[in-house]
Amino acid sequence: MTTIALAPEQAHARLAELTVIDVRTPGEYASGHLPGAHNIPLDHLDRALDAIKTAAGRGDLLLVCASGVRSTQACRRLAEHGIPAAGLTGGTDSWIRLGHDIHRPAGARAAWAMERQVRLTAGALVLTGLIAGQRRPAARWLSAGVAGGLVFSALTDTCGMARVLAKLPHNQPRATDLDATLAALVD
Repeated sequence: MTTIALAPEQAHARLAELTVIDVRTPGEYASGHLPGAHNIPLDHLDRALDAIKTAAGRGDLLLVCASGVRSTQACRRLAEHGIPAAGLTGGTDSWIRLGHDIHRPAGARAAWAMERQVRLTAGALVLTGLIAGQRRPAARWLSAGVAGGLVFSALTDTCGMARVLAKLPHNQPRATDLDATLAALVD
């Protein structure tokens, strides 16, 4: 089963008929998401397969993330389970750039986008390795390790650091939020 993508304009025109699933972390989701989107973080997708399959039986699915990378991964994973879904080309970044409405829950604390969290962490680790390397040359291996990880990440279009950062408390869904989302998809 091949995965398809919808351009933001196509998705905007069909938004009322699509079930939108945002695979970003809850913090990213709270910073602004497509109207009516359900938040199921990528690393919780397997737990949600039954609910997603039920929703797909009622209509087309659109998977969304910040840039389109994670939603493409999610589309592939769903396709492995026989669940057709489309990804939003360019993610919410493109959606916002084109001036389409986004929903921001009142009082929600907005977390940084995962890509920004990765850049901060990688930069801080490289800088730490370089500064510590002034006194202990072996500490420079920290910088080299991060650089190697970034090259591997680019070559494989995966990001181990993002997976680790997604486990931090501010990026984790509360169990009741995910349970409510799954219940809404089934209803």
